[in-house]
Amino acid sequence: MKQILLDASFGFILLCLAGGLAYAALMYYRVKHPWSNTLNRMLFALRALLSVFLFFLLLSPIVKQIETTMEKPVVVILRDNSLSVAEVIDSVSLKALAVKTSGLMDGLSKRDFEPVKFDLQGNDFAGEKYTSPSTNIHEALRKVGNRFEGRRIEGVVLISDGIYNTGLSPLYGDYNFPVYTVGLGDTLQRADLAVKDVLYNKIAYQGNQFLLRAEISATGFRQEQVVVSLVHKGSVIERQSKTVMNDGFIPVEFKPVAAEEGLQRWDVVVERKPGESNLKNNQATVFIEVIKGKKKILLVGGAPHPDVKALRSVIEKNANYELVLHIPPVSEAEPALLQPDAVDLIIFHQVPDVRGRHRELFQWAMTGRTPVLLILGSQTDWNQLGQYNLPLRFEQPPRQFDEVTPVINPNFSLFALSAEAGSTFNAFPPVSVHFGKIQPVAQAMPLLMQKVGSLVTDKPLLVVENSETRKTGMMLGEGLWRWRLHEYSKTENTAVFDEFFGKLIQFLSTADDNRKFRCFPVKQQFSETEAVVFESQLFNDIFEPVYGNTIDLEITDEQGKRAQYSYITSPGNTRYSLSGLKEGVYRYKAATVVNGARNEVRGQFLVTAQQLELLNLTADFDLLRKLAANTGGRFYPVNRFDELQNELTALEARGILRSNERYRPIINMPVIFMLLVLLVGTEWFLRKYFGGY
Repeated sequence: MKQILLDASFGFILLCLAGGLAYAALMYYRVKHPWSNTLNRMLFALRALLSVFLFFLLLSPIVKQIETTMEKPVVVILRDNSLSVAEVIDSVSLKALAVKTSGLMDGLSKRDFEPVKFDLQGNDFAGEKYTSPSTNIHEALRKVGNRFEGRRIEGVVLISDGIYNTGLSPLYGDYNFPVYTVGLGDTLQRADLAVKDVLYNKIAYQGNQFLLRAEISATGFRQEQVVVSLVHKGSVIERQSKTVMNDGFIPVEFKPVAAEEGLQRWDVVVERKPGESNLKNNQATVFIEVIKGKKKILLVGGAPHPDVKALRSVIEKNANYELVLHIPPVSEAEPALLQPDAVDLIIFHQVPDVRGRHRELFQWAMTGRTPVLLILGSQTDWNQLGQYNLPLRFEQPPRQFDEVTPVINPNFSLFALSAEAGSTFNAFPPVSVHFGKIQPVAQAMPLLMQKVGSLVTDKPLLVVENSETRKTGMMLGEGLWRWRLHEYSKTENTAVFDEFFGKLIQFLSTADDNRKFRCFPVKQQFSETEAVVFESQLFNDIFEPVYGNTIDLEITDEQGKRAQYSYITSPGNTRYSLSGLKEGVYRYKAATVVNGARNEVRGQFLVTAQQLELLNLTADFDLLRKLAANTGGRFYPVNRFDELQNELTALEARGILRSNERYRPIINMPVIFMLLVLLVGTEWFLRKYFGGY
């Protein structure tokens, strides 16, 4: 539908009409001409029409066009692409299922539905590859809702064995579409022994015993003996024999000694028995890092505060840290820890405060070499802060507050953050910051900037200083706890917040590395399905980055087999990736020549294999039935797939009408230009042909 809009009143249109007729009359009324009166009237009409049209265009008319389209309803087909499906169902049956799925999509298309097909990770399901090491049905359904938000989802067809081993139960999800479930696999319980789980601490201290608690699942072996062994470096450290009384779980505990420092592999092995249906779940491997001691972090506060709890949660997640709280009278540290160099990092939350609490402790900390992290707020004593050399300086003590949101400084280079950190921080709620003119010192590097409304200011919110005497962090606002809660409300985890403050604390508490050559894996643990990535850094005598060096990298597995690689660094390309490494502890040695001298770096990293899909191969049709019933769908075993197709193709395709309004000035339309040219050209041709020019 089209409509012409005009800001001018109807009287202006009459003026356009009168002006056009008057101009045409001036040209052709009672004027001598060499042509007939009939042609003169025609020329008069052409000139009048052209003139009226031109005058009308001066009023800037606009065409309003409303386009209405029908948006087809969506039917989403989710295929379980996990290892457990391919382990139980043969390839012939899977190919037959693929043909039926294609037939369902064709039938839905003919009924004016829009069928789409994904795997449980949200990728296009192509090639019939069943390689996913885990299954998260709830997350797959949640992604469907997010991807097609605002669209009409007629239904989701979930083709799965019902076995989930990651994430929340799909029965507790809130989905706004019906889920039709198709059951794959076998629901019969078979005789099997499996290491279901191993409970352990990832960190152990050298020379101490540590606990490994294994849960052995036994089905079909009542009154029989089951032998469970603990293996380390190919040797059986301990062996235990248990009697299976009833089908269920058998706990087995081992208490080995952490003798060697570094990453250590331990295998819990259940001896196989005749009649077992699945031998791939008879072993579980865990990796434990044996270290000498923990870093001590002292957190000092004038009073309990939600920020303290948020930071405490981050610190206590890392087994390498020992957190000591000093918030009298709630929690008091031992006097020995309140001495210079007794801890690796001190975090002061709103200390020094206006009531003078912890003033002496703050004074000796600021005159020593222990790294500190200052978090300022409404109770901070700004006059006392001004007595010390801090990363930030104020022209005068601030007295007013401002609400600002954080923005990560893209030029910060002291440590790296994940790619999603920037967008996550941009959405965080504001924190309360003292308002005033701030001047960072030359060595300070802003990590967070202040954003007021939509304007990113040049004021820092969090700065880090790495001076010759010590490392210092300074956060100008309070309310960090809101960031952690906000992230959890959006993603059901706090990964970005914990990573950010975890890396900040790690940087501040770690002594400077003054080596001119550094080579290290970007993380300590990788899975078999991802590439192992090494970061390489080279520096000259004044610690400027150097590129173009050849780096020789040697990787050694647990059997002593070596593999050698070589690569050259360049600006923006300081990483090297390795793929295809199997599960195990690997040692690496990287070497290069810096200023004529050979430099070497050694270390370890870990590659783990996920065996979640092989722990349980018994299909859970009961879960699929309940999921379908809870959402208004229906359950079908795979041998009744045709009934599902008949039900879905019998549904009425109820689409959504979408209207889109477009506004366009008439003068910009090509047809108007062509009409004007036609009027002018026709008049000119007639006058020329009949002798008017």
